[in-house]
Amino acid sequence: MAAKFFINIALMLSVAIFLHGLVATAAAFPVPERLEFDISYAGIPAGHAVQEVEQVGNELHIISTAKSAEWLSIFFPVDDRIESILVSGAPPLHIGVPRLYRERIREGGTRFNKEALFDRQKLEVNTRDFIKKNETTSAITQKTYDTLSSFFYFRSMPLHVGTSYFIEIFDCKKLWNTEVQVLRREEIETALGRFKTVVIKPLLKSEGIFARTGEMYIWLTDDERRIPILMKSKVKIGSITATLVGGSYWNVRK
Repeated sequence: MAAKFFINIALMLSVAIFLHGLVATAAAFPVPERLEFDISYAGIPAGHAVQEVEQVGNELHIISTAKSAEWLSIFFPVDDRIESILVSGAPPLHIGVPRLYRERIREGGTRFNKEALFDRQKLEVNTRDFIKKNETTSAITQKTYDTLSSFFYFRSMPLHVGTSYFIEIFDCKKLWNTEVQVLRREEIETALGRFKTVVIKPLLKSEGIFARTGEMYIWLTDDERRIPILMKSKVKIGSITATLVGGSYWNVRK
């Protein structure tokens, strides 16, 4: 089994990858929101993930967690938590920009414990690695997002089939200008029912967490909420799938 595949899912739920420079708006995803996903590896149940977002004062707090199933935890325990805190923008045109990003990852013998503090006035980000005990400062732009908040910026934008969009994402190592392709509309069926969706494909470049292990596809509801119904990603050995199974989101339009 490929190490870090749960990191792929935790960030796939966040979708670490998205949209740059649009001014039109189409979405109004619910806040607060809780999305629950079952994770499978090569068709075998492997764990559970939760993505939550809530408004706290003038900030938006987003948390994504993933834990392995009991059978998998015996030899490959997974306990991931990724958090992004954004300073709210002026709705409905903008969800805000991140001021703090944290990731605490445990996957087998793999460990990450990092924090990134964004300074929009200086246009730089200070990253602390608590395991390696080092600290770095990198340049950013006004359009820079972290790997978690980028998904919510993407969900707030219109999607046009056949179009590619770009977003600048800082992954605690490097700033990436990442492309997302809007492929097609497709109707799919899951245990929750039948949904009209828009299929997107992030073209991942990061050599860190995502490591270019394979293609990724995400099915979002074809409405203003852009709820992720299904996500699939190839890894070095096999593939992983995250399927929406519950939560406190609005009744999804089918």
